[in-house]
Amino acid sequence: MKISQKAAALSPSLTLALTARAKAMKADGIDVVSFGAGEPDFDTPEFIKEAAIEDLHKGLTKYTAARGTPDLLAAVCETLKRDYAMEYEPSQIVVSAGGKHSLFNIFYVLVDDGDEVVIPAPYWLSYPEQVKAAGGECKFVDCGPDQGFKITPEQLRSAITPRTVAFVLNSPSNPTGAVYTKDELLALGAVLKEFPKVTIISDDLYYKLVYAPAEFHSLPALMPELRDRTIIVNGLSKAYSMTGWRIGWSAGPKAVMTAISNLQSHSTSNITSFVQRAASIALRSDHAFLTGWRETYDRRRNLLVDGLNALPGVTCAPPPLGAFYAFPDVSGTYGRNIQGIEVTDSMTFAQAALEKALVSVVPGVAFGEDRCVRLSYATSEEAISKGLGRLAELLKS
Repeated sequence: MKISQKAAALSPSLTLALTARAKAMKADGIDVVSFGAGEPDFDTPEFIKEAAIEDLHKGLTKYTAARGTPDLLAAVCETLKRDYAMEYEPSQIVVSAGGKHSLFNIFYVLVDDGDEVVIPAPYWLSYPEQVKAAGGECKFVDCGPDQGFKITPEQLRSAITPRTVAFVLNSPSNPTGAVYTKDELLALGAVLKEFPKVTIISDDLYYKLVYAPAEFHSLPALMPELRDRTIIVNGLSKAYSMTGWRIGWSAGPKAVMTAISNLQSHSTSNITSFVQRAASIALRSDHAFLTGWRETYDRRRNLLVDGLNALPGVTCAPPPLGAFYAFPDVSGTYGRNIQGIEVTDSMTFAQAALEKALVSVVPGVAFGEDRCVRLSYATSEEAISKGLGRLAELLKS
């Protein structure tokens, strides 16, 4: 049976594959410390779950409008007004099955065959695959640890060509935890003003998970003149610990959002009906639960970063200031034979960590940076300490 060239060119998610392998080892009774999963270890707040249960019992299980219920669209508009200080109409919003689905829709409606999308590296690993699925080409820009994992205005200007249709901005970043400052965003915005045909895709999924001294800033909020060229992507997966609920949303110019709604009406249609009021309640809540979560993440972050910097051949600088990932440079271990495994890159480092230390990390090559590996601190302090101890013993061997 013939497989299309676009489908054949796609690669499976390496993070999900490694997490599945670690889970399989755990299922076999092996004590694996996993730093791989990109989801909170907290439960969804009870008041959100109760709202979905109530609607399920009420029989609210039928189709809704493809872009979402009027109440949920209004809640997203209220969120944008409260957190971004920007006014949007429901016609400028589409709710999709997670932030990943929102991004897929965006690339599909923006990108034609041969169009280019500028993506700073390290990047979230699904960006390139989604651009390829849309028929586009990725213009990667290397933004290593020496520049804080952030693209510079000079790099951005050099990367844009007549074929460029979009630029992806992810702050706070997965996988690095980097957060752009206000001045850094303004400098990038000044460059983007020179290229009016380039759409800005602002992936803000971790915007509520930022640690001092960093602050979240939105480029279209800082520069209103760029708003009509910006599509904001956000959702409930990370900040609300609702990864399995699959609720994401995008906000942007009405014409683009209409195209996205039309596309979604022929793919998934609406997201699950009986979670939509729960999502509205979550967005409109006082977010009191987040205070304790952020404090816990911050303690874990400090514990992990300090422990990583104490490992031979490992450097975690600059430290992450957002999301719940650390992205240390482990290239100082390359060239070593570690318990029979020749460590030459991030993949073999991850292999040695899993097979010899029973610690699961994600190789940085999946994110476009082969010097680093990603560790999630969305896990207990006990697990972090245990994993760091095992890695210390491994790297001393």
